Amino acid sequence: MIRRLSAIASTILSAIVPALALAFAAVAGFAASSASALDYPVRPVRWIVSYPPGGATDITARLVAQAMSDRLGQQVFIENRAGAGNNIGTEIAVNAPPDGYTLFFVNPANTINATLYKKLSFDYVRDMQGVAGIIRVPNVMVVNPSVPANTVAEFIDWVKANPGKVNLASSGNGTSIHLSGELFMAMTGAKMTHVPYRGSAPAITDLLGGQVHVMFDNLPSAIEHVRAGRLKALAVTTAVRSEMLPNVPTIAETVPGYEASGIFGLGVQKAVPREIVDRLNAAVTDSLADPKLKDRLLELGGILMKTTPDEFQAVIVDETAKWAKAVHFSGASVD
Repeated sequence: MIRRLSAIASTILSAIVPALALAFAAVAGFAASSASALDYPVRPVRWIVSYPPGGATDITARLVAQAMSDRLGQQVFIENRAGAGNNIGTEIAVNAPPDGYTLFFVNPANTINATLYKKLSFDYVRDMQGVAGIIRVPNVMVVNPSVPANTVAEFIDWVKANPGKVNLASSGNGTSIHLSGELFMAMTGAKMTHVPYRGSAPAITDLLGGQVHVMFDNLPSAIEHVRAGRLKALAVTTAVRSEMLPNVPTIAETVPGYEASGIFGLGVQKAVPREIVDRLNAAVTDSLADPKLKDRLLELGGILMKTTPDEFQAVIVDETAKWAKAVHFSGASVD
């Protein structure tokens, strides 16, 4: 009997001990993970920007990175990984360890490329999560001074009265400048001929020369031409007016529901713990409260966003759906 009880006890223990070991390991792992999240960051953090150094996008990221470094107690350094229409840098960020030490600068291409490119190795909305919105950058609808329209309504009437004769310039197929124009055409029925260029600068040159008629250019690159009277600004593309051109109306004041802007913010991999996401969000939010940083971002044409992680993720989802409609309308595609 004693031997039988001993055997039963041994069997029970042999079943319980591994289970207890697994339970203790899970608890220990959770505790280590929580401690790691609470201590974050304990080393420098890289922030991938999928644009070349020196442009407005890169400058924006560097300004915010410096402010975040001061608040996190560790350096946030920029790593420029441009190429393939923004997809190289995005793919590197998607495949990085989800430990909070590889950040990503969310930009308009991420919401456009989801539909524009047919063979991406990642799904941005599925694989990444929003941390904090930083700025929205409006485009501005500018026309050559010879165009006989001073308002959006007059422009729509002029285009419809001249079918096939009005040229829409852009910085390239599938860019936010191009798709802002496509969205305008889709919502107004004012059909124009799209003329893509290799970048904004040559497009502006031809717009100034009258070879093309209208462009939905990024505000920072067009504003000096507007102020000098070389181009006419009919409207800005954001839902609210820009402080840089306070007397210029929005397109939505004539075309209800129209909104097109470039969103810029901070993103990380989907599996990054929420404690780290919240820590990063707080660093961004606190940075954007600095008057000096706010003024500098305003100079770059930005409208501050200041969002929670969930709010910014919702913006990314909404923008992806909106640009999908514009891409389908335009017929643009990159294989």
